[in-house]
Amino acid sequence: MRDIVKRFFSKITADTVKLEGHATEHDARIATCALFLEMAKIDETFTREEMEKILAILKEKYGLSSEHANELVAAAEEELEGSIDYWHFARLINENYSTEEKIDIIEILWRIVYVDGKLDKFENHLIHKLANILRLSHEQLIDTKIKVLHDKNRS
Repeated sequence: MRDIVKRFFSKITADTVKLEGHATEHDARIATCALFLEMAKIDETFTREEMEKILAILKEKYGLSSEHANELVAAAEEELEGSIDYWHFARLINENYSTEEKIDIIEILWRIVYVDGKLDKFENHLIHKLANILRLSHEQLIDTKIKVLHDKNRS
C-alpha cells in the first residue's frame, strides 16, 4: 500500500524535483507530516481526536483520499522512528517550502496542539524549537497562535 502513496506523490512536476540526492516535494510532505505526528505525541497522550485532526488536515491541505492520507501517516511514522532529531525534517521543509508555507505549517501545528484545548510545556517547547529551525520569527509564531486561538473561540 505504501507504493500507492509513492506513486501518487511521484506525479509531481519536474521543477519540484531536486537533483542528485536532494529532496523532492514528496519527502517534504513526509517531513511535514512527521512534525504533525510528533507534535500530537509530544505530551505523551496521542488521542484519536489528534489523529483525526491530522488526517483531516492532510486530506484538506494536500487533497488526499483517506487511503493516501493514512499511507502518508504510515510513511511519516516510519521516518520518525528512524530519526534522532528534527533537523532532517526541517531541512527538507526549508528547501522545499516558502516562508508562507512554513507559516501555514506552524499554524497547523498550533491547531494540533489545541485539539485538546490546552498547551502543555512539552508542546510549547517543541513548537518554539520548530519555528526556530524553520527560520520563522517569534512574531510569526505568536501571530499564528493568536489566529488559531481566535478561530477556536469563534467556533
